[in-house]
Amino acid sequence: MNTKPSRESNGGRVVILTIVGLLVLFGGGYVAAYAGAGAKVPRGTSVAGVEIGGKTHADAVAAVEKELAERTEVQVSVDGKPATVSMADAGISVDAEASVTEAGGGRSWAPRRLWHYYTGGEDVDAVVDVDDTALEATAAKLSKEFGTPAKDGSVAFKGGNVRRSAAAKGTEVAVDDVRDALVKAYLTGGEASLDLVEADPEIDDDDVQEALNDFANAAVSAPVTLIFDKTRVRLAPKDYSSALSMKAEDGELVPSLDEKMLAALVKSRVADPKGAPVDASFKVVNGKPRVVPAKPGVDYRPSDISSAFLDLVGDRSGKREVKVKATVKQPDFTTADARKLGIKEQVSTFTTNFPHADYRNVNLGRAAELISGTVLKPGETFSLNDTVGERTAENGFTKGFIISNGIFKEDFGGGVSQMATTLFNTMFFAGLEDVEHKPHSFYIDRYPVGREATVVWGALDLKFKNDTDHGILIDARLSPSSYSSQGALTVSMYSTKTWDITTKTGERYNFTSPQTRTLTTPDCTSNSGYGGFDIDVWRYFHEPGSSTVERTEKFHTTYTPSDTVVCQDPPAPKKKPSGGDTDN
Repeated sequence: MNTKPSRESNGGRVVILTIVGLLVLFGGGYVAAYAGAGAKVPRGTSVAGVEIGGKTHADAVAAVEKELAERTEVQVSVDGKPATVSMADAGISVDAEASVTEAGGGRSWAPRRLWHYYTGGEDVDAVVDVDDTALEATAAKLSKEFGTPAKDGSVAFKGGNVRRSAAAKGTEVAVDDVRDALVKAYLTGGEASLDLVEADPEIDDDDVQEALNDFANAAVSAPVTLIFDKTRVRLAPKDYSSALSMKAEDGELVPSLDEKMLAALVKSRVADPKGAPVDASFKVVNGKPRVVPAKPGVDYRPSDISSAFLDLVGDRSGKREVKVKATVKQPDFTTADARKLGIKEQVSTFTTNFPHADYRNVNLGRAAELISGTVLKPGETFSLNDTVGERTAENGFTKGFIISNGIFKEDFGGGVSQMATTLFNTMFFAGLEDVEHKPHSFYIDRYPVGREATVVWGALDLKFKNDTDHGILIDARLSPSSYSSQGALTVSMYSTKTWDITTKTGERYNFTSPQTRTLTTPDCTSNSGYGGFDIDVWRYFHEPGSSTVERTEKFHTTYTPSDTVVCQDPPAPKKKPSGGDTDN
């Protein structure tokens, strides 16, 4: 049986169809709204003052990049003083892509996004990238140019003392202020204004005082002793303080040690550069002999010293000494041996002068260098030739005039006889035993008559013996000549006074006359001759402070005449006959 639909059923269909119709109508409008907005930036939107409303995302990014590309520099005022800062140098840039996205650019079905697009945007902040390292460098540059650097307090060591320097505040621009001001000026196109602020030092006065209390004052409070086997090396603060320092580290002063300087200091006290022992010696200081202490030969690792040194010097308690693992070799002539020699005062000195000649300055200077510092122990004999060595260019000598066969000629070592004469007179007045000496063949008037000597390598020597109970130190010093002044050679001897010496020179006798020689040799040197003679000299020995003569010694000298020398050109060689037999 057919039945008719009820009125309620027909009404329900109408409602459903109406709702569906409305949904279709709204959906179509929403789709149309989405299609109209697309990927565009909301209307009226700007980024850092750049209008980008209604533009596509890509066009908006391009617009931001173009506008900000022209903002390469920012004018800055630091306490009223002008400067210009490059944005690239400061590490400041805008991320245009992220800025446009943040402003609402890009497609979205979100109702809020569509509403924002059609109802209008706003001026939004740009997304700014900052390179912190570059920004800090820019801030430091501005602080250096316009501010005053803070001064760190410090602690230094010199001459065994501690020196402190007070800290001082400075002025600078704060990094955060630089960041905010530059970013704002960059985005607005305006000027950045900065003020100088107070800058604290990294090391302040409290840090300095802490360093003094914890290390520095103790470091120079007393000597430090290094023990190598049985050898003790005592280092006073004035010796090692230059190897110490205090360096700023993480806001505090920490001790630091120059290991190379310390190693060099220790080595200077214990050995020569090769580690061999060094005998005691003497030097003359302000006219008085001083013992230069012996040095043991020590083989050790510098790190064995430096690793413990800072702890050692920073400790006020205890003996301030440390044992160092080492192999030690003692010198043959110790400091005690040197002191036993009794070398404590000047016992004689003598000076001779000489006219200017470069070769004399060279040869006498070299001879003085080789002789000075010689120590004669009791019973030892001095030899000038053995001490000075052969007069050669390799040994530091040059050519000069010597006397050979009664005439002057050039050869190496010319002038060294002046050293022989000066040394002879010094030993004469020291009361030492004359073993060997030979006066010049003819008299040279700048030397004491009858009290002079000459030397020839391999033929004539000057020798004397230390026949006292004490050591003898020989010191030789040269004052070079010049074109306007004479030179002077002084030889002094140091010991314990054994004798006072007086002398007498007799009258000249047995006079002889010079001859005249005519020479044609290439090395001929002309000379105006003078006569020869005999002379006697006496040496009288007295106990120190006494006028009584204990012993007398006589020196006899015969001077030959100094011949007149006339130089002539050598004869021309004979020409060979043009024909016939030659001479056999």
